[in-house]
Amino acid sequence: MPKKRHSASKYLPRGLDILYEDKDILVVDKPAGLLTVGTDNNKTRTAYYMLTDYVRKGNPKSRNRIFIVHRLDQSTSGVLVFAKTEEAKFQLQKEWKDTEKKYIAVVYGQLAKKEDVISSYLAENKAYVVYSTKDTAKGKLAHTAYKVLKESRQFSLLEINLLTGRKNQIRVHLADKGHPVVGDGKYGKSKDGFRRLALHAKSISFNHPVTGRRMTFDAKVPNYFNELVENG
Repeated sequence: MPKKRHSASKYLPRGLDILYEDKDILVVDKPAGLLTVGTDNNKTRTAYYMLTDYVRKGNPKSRNRIFIVHRLDQSTSGVLVFAKTEEAKFQLQKEWKDTEKKYIAVVYGQLAKKEDVISSYLAENKAYVVYSTKDTAKGKLAHTAYKVLKESRQFSLLEINLLTGRKNQIRVHLADKGHPVVGDGKYGKSKDGFRRLALHAKSISFNHPVTGRRMTFDAKVPNYFNELVENG
């Protein structure tokens, strides 16, 4: 694992941890609740805004900037990769199909198959809700591999290998199976009383956009996930 860099760390907001940084990429551990990029209602409380300020070291006139490679849902925590040059961004996205992304999730119930791949065509309606469809012209094919790591009477802890990267893919596929992610008010139980979505981007592996070296980064799984299953 490459060594962390701490330069300009005083400009990094609390709660957003840098896992790795060089002149081409910036890898962070995003907390749940923080947007990746801005919306019409929130342009500054985002990982993108905070990290832009970080690379500019507080100087708004600096030409330093970061580029969005992929996104995590606001309610999902874990590994998030940004590029520091446009060339690095394009190269990472060009090879994104070869990027390995693993997640950890806590879902309701016990799955009949302890290891499987969920596949469906995913589409999005006007209300920005993603759903599975049999209409291949309307949806995009998505594959989600999972393995049960631990289970209790109420919950199961899953390791998920995201084989494609569609919006809300994991949440929709698990809800389709009748095992929605705990805390998912959009696709699962509207008010289940849990304080956060139990979905975490655990690790990511990709080829460095300049050196080509295979790199893997891990974000520690919150204790909350194991506690849910152990107490369930």
